[in-house]
Amino acid sequence: MNFWTKIKMVFNDKSLRNRLLFVAGILFISRLLATIPVPGIDAIKLSNFFSGSQLLGFLDIFSGGGLSHFSIVMLGVGPYITASIIMQLLTMMIPKLKDLYQEEGESGRKRFTQYSRLITVPIAIIQGFGYLVLLEKSNIVSSLDLTSMFVNLTVIVGGAILMMWLGEIMTEFGIGNGTSLLIFAGIVARIPSSLSQLSLSFDASQIPLYILLAVVSLFVIYAVVFITEAERPIPITYAKRIRGSKVYGGISTYLPLRVNQAGVIPIIFGMSILLIPQMIFSSLSKVATNDILRSISSSINDFISNSWVYAVSYFILVFLFTYFYTAVTFDPDSISKNLQQSGAFIPGIRPGQPTSEYLGKVLTRITLVGALFLGIIAVLPLIVKSMTGITEFAVGGTALLIVVSVVIDLIKKIEAQITMREY
Repeated sequence: MNFWTKIKMVFNDKSLRNRLLFVAGILFISRLLATIPVPGIDAIKLSNFFSGSQLLGFLDIFSGGGLSHFSIVMLGVGPYITASIIMQLLTMMIPKLKDLYQEEGESGRKRFTQYSRLITVPIAIIQGFGYLVLLEKSNIVSSLDLTSMFVNLTVIVGGAILMMWLGEIMTEFGIGNGTSLLIFAGIVARIPSSLSQLSLSFDASQIPLYILLAVVSLFVIYAVVFITEAERPIPITYAKRIRGSKVYGGISTYLPLRVNQAGVIPIIFGMSILLIPQMIFSSLSKVATNDILRSISSSINDFISNSWVYAVSYFILVFLFTYFYTAVTFDPDSISKNLQQSGAFIPGIRPGQPTSEYLGKVLTRITLVGALFLGIIAVLPLIVKSMTGITEFAVGGTALLIVVSVVIDLIKKIEAQITMREY
């Protein structure tokens, strides 16, 4: 089936068409909400404040551009992502949570998601309060009394919960992962402004550099697609079973192990964790009343904001989170148990514990490639920025990885829906 035939099927199928229109409608609403500012904002000071902060530029990715406009949905899906990270970390420390996520099926995952929702609320309150205090001390927001603080904080937290809900209904009634699509929409919406800023600083003598950056971007897109689609097939054979006069089984298939099993999640995890100390010490350096505390906070913030320290820390976090998330989502013991119960085995490997060890060994090796790739892609924009001074690419590099991964995932889900309807 060629590309145009698939496009025709998408628009001819009423159910699939309605799902895509639903996603488009929710994305339109999210972009509309991102343009509604919280009252009392000095737009010029806010713009200058964001242009001088790489930290806030990265945070603005998760807010879908709402943070740079100080909109009612300024937190975006950031608190929900942070809550999901906390829950994933807890699965490694609390066996009951791990069993809830992996063993209890759909009902267990629903309860797991509900816990993430509950944790989202206090995280949104803390982040919203921190932003309000930071911007008030920076004279971007007019002085807030107790009532104004409560009202603004209620609006901001309500906006975060609304974005979380929009992402979930997109996942349920649309196509693809709703949270990822909201981040994707925020990144794409930033492209026109980034291009306009690049055009204002255009220098004809830098044309070879611009061409080189375009080539690098195309190479990154190709590499992301290649690594995302790469997989290591594990041969599986089903034992023959005789029931009555019929013979069942005896077929051979394979178990696909993806090189990048974790997808784009390690990038989001690593960025979120790395920004927490920056946010804390950056805020303390501005709002602390004690001179010694302010000086210490400023020194620590300057150290962790150093481009090389930031790049090395970012690479290590992405590398570790790739292994961590792969371990959470892929359990060799569970796969081995399921294969044994269904009468399947890996040729040359005994069922049970040897199969589990073999799968774990193969997964560890191929995840090394995926982890190194994600780490290099994550820090590549920072390296390019230090070499060229072009900040638009620095923010857009990580965003490029997210966009490509989300688009690939969306295309796969649409093709799955088409295939299901074809049969």
